[in-house]
Amino acid sequence: MADTPPIVLVDGSSYLYRAFHALPPLTTSSGQPTGAVKGVLNMLKSLIRQYPDSSMAVVFDAKGKTFRDELFEQYKAQRPPMPDDLKSQVEPLHACIRALGVPLLCIEGVEADDVIGTLARLATEAGRDAVISTGDKDMAQLVNRHITLVNTMKDETLDVAGVEAKFGLPPELIIDYLALMGDKVDNIPGVPGVGEKTALGLLQGIGGGLDAIYADLARIKTLSFRGAKTLDKKLEANREQAYLSYQLATIKTDCELPVGLDDLHIAHPDREALTALYRELEFKNWLAELLEGRDTGVDDVPGAASSGADETAEDVTLAKPARQDHTLLTREAFDTWLARLAEAETFCFDLETTSLDYMEAEIVGIGLALEPGEAAYIPLAHDYLDAPEQLDRDAVLAALKPLLEDPAKGKIGQNLKYDISVLARYAIRVVGALTDTMLESYVLNSTATRHDMDSLALKYLGEKTIGFEEVAGKGAKQLTFNQIALEQAVPYACEDVDVTLRLHNELRPRIEAEGRLAEVLDTLERPMIPVLSRMERTGVALDAARLHAQSQELEGRIRDLEKDAFEIAGREFNLGSPKQLGEILFDELKIPVLKKTPKGAPSTAEAVLEELALDYPLPKVIIAHRGLTKLKSTYTDKLPQLVNKRTGRIHTSYHQAVTATGRLSSSDPNLQNIPIRTEEGRKIRQAFIARPGYRIVAADYSQIELRIMAHLSEDAGLLEAFAEERDIHTATAAEVFGIAPEQVSHEQRRSAKAINFGLIYGMSAWGLGKQLHIERNQAQTYIDRYFDRYPGVARFMDSIRAQAAEDGFVETVFGRRLYLPEIKAQNHARRQAAERTAINAPMQGTAADIIKRAMIDVDGWLNPRDGAAEFDAWMVMQVHDELVFEVDETQVEGFIDTVKRRMQAAAELKVPLVVEAESGANWDEAH
Repeated sequence: MADTPPIVLVDGSSYLYRAFHALPPLTTSSGQPTGAVKGVLNMLKSLIRQYPDSSMAVVFDAKGKTFRDELFEQYKAQRPPMPDDLKSQVEPLHACIRALGVPLLCIEGVEADDVIGTLARLATEAGRDAVISTGDKDMAQLVNRHITLVNTMKDETLDVAGVEAKFGLPPELIIDYLALMGDKVDNIPGVPGVGEKTALGLLQGIGGGLDAIYADLARIKTLSFRGAKTLDKKLEANREQAYLSYQLATIKTDCELPVGLDDLHIAHPDREALTALYRELEFKNWLAELLEGRDTGVDDVPGAASSGADETAEDVTLAKPARQDHTLLTREAFDTWLARLAEAETFCFDLETTSLDYMEAEIVGIGLALEPGEAAYIPLAHDYLDAPEQLDRDAVLAALKPLLEDPAKGKIGQNLKYDISVLARYAIRVVGALTDTMLESYVLNSTATRHDMDSLALKYLGEKTIGFEEVAGKGAKQLTFNQIALEQAVPYACEDVDVTLRLHNELRPRIEAEGRLAEVLDTLERPMIPVLSRMERTGVALDAARLHAQSQELEGRIRDLEKDAFEIAGREFNLGSPKQLGEILFDELKIPVLKKTPKGAPSTAEAVLEELALDYPLPKVIIAHRGLTKLKSTYTDKLPQLVNKRTGRIHTSYHQAVTATGRLSSSDPNLQNIPIRTEEGRKIRQAFIARPGYRIVAADYSQIELRIMAHLSEDAGLLEAFAEERDIHTATAAEVFGIAPEQVSHEQRRSAKAINFGLIYGMSAWGLGKQLHIERNQAQTYIDRYFDRYPGVARFMDSIRAQAAEDGFVETVFGRRLYLPEIKAQNHARRQAAERTAINAPMQGTAADIIKRAMIDVDGWLNPRDGAAEFDAWMVMQVHDELVFEVDETQVEGFIDTVKRRMQAAAELKVPLVVEAESGANWDEAH
């Protein structure tokens, strides 16, 4: 791979300290230190220019202790705490690096060195060259024919020969060198009395490392360097400390990482985020370059991807338009605005509240805007010392209620669902044409930017808005909005509504000019706002006692697994220690070594354990132990803590503007990730229950993405199979294996299922082979047979790749767009990833659109504006392709028939949509 540019791994923690101590102090006008940030960014930009086509990652130490602290309690104990002037620069630096488009890694439990060491090992195993940019001598142990060290600040490069020239030792003896002499900075003890010269003399004289030295201590007396005659006794007395130091000095190369080498590409910089950061940090020259399109070393990086959205410098301006702000403290002033609102067809509003939790937030004030450049704020509950007298909240809300509930009046907001949910607690049902600038941005381009108001103002208006922390402060001392003085609150609140109104005026024309995006916004996203608000506020009942019992059961099973592991191993050990686990697996149990680290040690990485678990009991026990531990901490222990005290139910938050494809996501808690493939995971669903007299009904689209594939590809074989209501996996197995459907075995159906779903996600033959535990060639044979039997699928995949490359985006059946900025990337891996997304996004996005259409229809049916509802039922959850309801137990049968019919009518495809629905006392029974 000599022609492949090297991967650049930057030791961010090393450079951060060096820049802080080596460069002159630099601060903003407000006193914020910035010298270290600027020094590291200068170095990083230099690296980007020096290696223009390279992948890159910047790695920092994460907060908290690491495994070395467990090995040696005094590890780094003498190191002073990070200076406050440096600590305050860490987050701004991280933000700048991310905005530059450079991957940034902070992995808990290990140090930056270990993350870099793992990536270097992966590069070596792949035969790829990597450059480690660092000022840390410890990294010399990683150097080999593929790995080189570069100290940008000293203009120093060390390959294998360079390490030996500098240290007098080859890279493989650097750990032994550090272990013998210790390290005062990290408080690695070493051997007392052994310094750099003695350590070097020992290693050169013996011709090997610690093992060679301790194998022949008597030989040390024959060496010629000073002090050698009595050194054997010191070494013998400190043998254990020497080997402990060796462990502490050894860079870990088998960390579990959330990314691989192919994920380390430099993306296109986030110009809006950089603009905001450079303004805040007062990097005036860089800001000027950015705004004028002269940000050399950033946008001119050949390997950086474009975003598919408007990224020109013209999008950003320095001017901030004037605005007239009104503070409505008297009834007369309020009545004047009330009259103006009554005459307006549409108005923009925004609540200022005490909390981000829509179930707990109290209204503090209301912002209003009718025309750009003018806004009003109605303070209602500011209660700081000497706060002025304010209008009565109940009276103001009562006056605004007819306007907010008027279906003929349009309402504009940013994240409008939150405001609607809060107002619902004050018995106000917001209706009418609802416009959300967050959703307008999301529909225009889901991947171009974050969709919060601050990001949108920078991107589309060229303005830096007032941040909440600027008026409320940070951390534990942060004020709630009721504590903020009107002198600060009024400009902040008025800016919110004014910017939101101007964003709408900017975004709506852009949407109408792009394909069918206006239809997506008006028929899918905007109508979903009240649907999600209602579902969130309804919540779902939770059996906390059952979860508590499950936690106790899991705790017992975890202990049993520990006992099983100890019994298999023949002794007790730390299940979380790779070293101890490796000793037991490979030294004591004599299990074959499947993979080694670059230093030759047997690997105990997760993937290795999963493969070993097929044949050996202990790896299987270890994996089960880890899984149950995570299940307990994430779900059975945590979910009861999230039950709302007032309602006794769980109230998640659904997000429309997070995923790239249109799917909803949820948080606090995340209901999308509750596991269902294991018995323990399904038991968690048993805790989601119905109230007395009601049942849980779960209605799930069957194989919806495969049906969408049949619709899009128009493959005759798939269309026929679905039209005849055949089991698609059995039908595929019959085609791939060349047998009659009745001859298909369970294993063959499983293989066909993996093929069906794998191909729509772009799975390769290697990935399929790994999943089915077969050779790659055999997996490729299966894939080739699949495309032979379903040629329409192959034609669709080819055509969608070509169309995506030409247009830069793909669309769902209903016109939603997903931009693919890397579809023309020169980097093969990045381009392939974009092509896989191009194939899958129309299916996943169409599935998301269909369930949204179904939710809008079903919600309107269950909550008619006029008249009584047909059923006593509530929609309580949405999870992927499934809707979950709470239904009167006497109406379940009729409800299921009707809801299936409605959901199946949500779209007209070339194949039938099928919905499966069941009922039960809990979610698991109904699924």
